[in-house]
Amino acid sequence: MSDLKNAVPAIAKALSKRGYETLTPVQEAMLDPNLSGSDALVSAQTGSGKTVAFGIAIAPNLLDDGERFGRAEAPLALIIAPTRELALQVKREFDWLYEPAGAVIASCVGGMDIRNERRALERGAHIVVGTPGRICDHIRRNALDMSNIRVAVLDEADEMLDLGFREDLEFILESAPEERRTLMFSATVPSGIAKLAKQYQNNAVRIQIASEEKQHADIEYRALVVAPADRESAIVNVLRFYEARNAIVFCSTRANVNHLTARLSNRNFSVVALSGELTQNERTHALQAMRDGRARVCIATDVAARGIDLPGLEVVIHADLPTNSETLLHRSGRTGRAGNKGISALIVPVNQRRKAERLLGGADVTPNWVRPPSADEVIARDQERLLNDAIFQEEAREEEQDLIAKLAEQYGAERLATALVALHRARNAAPEDLIEVSVQGKDARKPREGGRERQEFEPTPRTPRGEFGPAVWFSLSVGRKQNAEPRWLIPMLCRNGSLTKASIGAIKMQPEETFVEIAADQVDDFLGAIGPNKTLERGVRVKQLDGVPDLSRPFENRSNDKPFAKRSYEDRPARSEGRDDARKEFRGEARSERGGEWTKDKPKKRFNEDRPAGERSFSERPFPDRPARGDKPARKEGAKPYAAKAPFKDGAKPYAAKKGKPKQANAKGKTW
Repeated sequence: MSDLKNAVPAIAKALSKRGYETLTPVQEAMLDPNLSGSDALVSAQTGSGKTVAFGIAIAPNLLDDGERFGRAEAPLALIIAPTRELALQVKREFDWLYEPAGAVIASCVGGMDIRNERRALERGAHIVVGTPGRICDHIRRNALDMSNIRVAVLDEADEMLDLGFREDLEFILESAPEERRTLMFSATVPSGIAKLAKQYQNNAVRIQIASEEKQHADIEYRALVVAPADRESAIVNVLRFYEARNAIVFCSTRANVNHLTARLSNRNFSVVALSGELTQNERTHALQAMRDGRARVCIATDVAARGIDLPGLEVVIHADLPTNSETLLHRSGRTGRAGNKGISALIVPVNQRRKAERLLGGADVTPNWVRPPSADEVIARDQERLLNDAIFQEEAREEEQDLIAKLAEQYGAERLATALVALHRARNAAPEDLIEVSVQGKDARKPREGGRERQEFEPTPRTPRGEFGPAVWFSLSVGRKQNAEPRWLIPMLCRNGSLTKASIGAIKMQPEETFVEIAADQVDDFLGAIGPNKTLERGVRVKQLDGVPDLSRPFENRSNDKPFAKRSYEDRPARSEGRDDARKEFRGEARSERGGEWTKDKPKKRFNEDRPAGERSFSERPFPDRPARGDKPARKEGAKPYAAKAPFKDGAKPYAAKKGKPKQANAKGKTW
């Protein structure tokens, strides 16, 4: 800190006021005297204090060895961030860091009123913080004067390239003076960043923080292997098990964010959403709710949560696996910041374990492969938290003494404790029962023939259950058509029938009903628990059977206890029969079944032609009102057909006016 005090007293004063006693490695690296005035390409892990680091680094260029800024005119420094949240976060950090120096800081971010930003730029600013798109708009509208820019800082440069801001960045850097100082900060340095640095930086100093070699030492990575259908239930159990002050759940799409937000809200979680479809005002309110404690869970997409800093964020949950290792590290970097511990939990369906291993291997992270917290573990954790709650250490206030005495006298200690437990459970969401799956690593793969490894994992070996013992069969009024599954039938039977999993034997699913085997010594308790109506949740009816159900007829319709009508094909003629006759009829070969004969040698004759027309039946004459073909009068002798008429005589006009019809004249007086 002594070097900092000698170099920039105003900044040192702000850091001391903020409670800084030591600097992080990236902040110390930016104070190197050899770096003064030089361009730099800095790579450091997320959450290492990069914002304060480049705030310290650019101070000598802006203050010119002075303690305070002069009158605000054209901007001296330009800070570019990929997202609105990160830009506003940088502005908040600079507000307290440059407060002793009297700096005027303006923000230019998308989603905000551009007129207010233009007026702020017209009044003058020392430092401008913004997003690439909005900064380009102000430059093109001549609202942002770039002529006095001394330092340009690109924060999260790799993310800006991933979001497609390369052209905007090139336009902004080309608009700034060539003698400016350019600093690039990034979590990783891919080829695109290296190319951009080579093009727009002069002999940049490459700074790679040693802590980058060991990614997130303060973060515990846990890979939770679940069945694909239990992904959301596992998230509920993780949130309930840790009960973090702040937690963030990452999803891959906006639709997943909306779905999971609705699901957790219905489960009594205080949750907010953060996605690109929200307005800037809505996103600001969501983050402020997390900071104020009004919300404890944030459901976000990768882009919306880029660079956000939530104080006290203890748990990061990857509801959807990230697309690459860099995204995994960035997501996890939201926790474990500034020396605090954090947990990064990956929800890994068994059919995506290969992908999860590739992501973790690319990030050089070794997680703990475990199952998610079960319902029993969550309940045990709740009891532990209740017993150690600080509320039992509080002393009763004087105005509450009378009420406490009345409650103790009227209800007693046991009933008061019962009410306290009930209130505690009502405040929290009930945990979920999860399907047990195998947690196996690389050793579980068996080589294929020829030496190649299998691409899938072996299923969990089923432990032999042995003899179930005496049992009674029951029928439930739900089946496959009602989407009945053992995963929710078993918990329902346990809750409503005072049973345990060990008391439930075989389950036979049918189209309209389900047969369940229950231990004989638990039948009385089961019938007493479900009551005289014999009804469970969701209106499921229970019926006790006299013996073992008959499952020999799989197509039986049990709603009316009659088998489905089975069609017999024994009396059906073979397909080949009758084809020869049909073929002969089509070809016109001899056939005498209809009263006439058709042959190839004779012309076709209409049936019944030899019979007089009057003797024909109605069905043989489809149009009885018409005269029969034989009833037409004979043609007169000597009559000639129409085609045989003599042609027009010489000089005759076919369209000449008829006699007695007046002639017509046109405009020229001609008649016709």
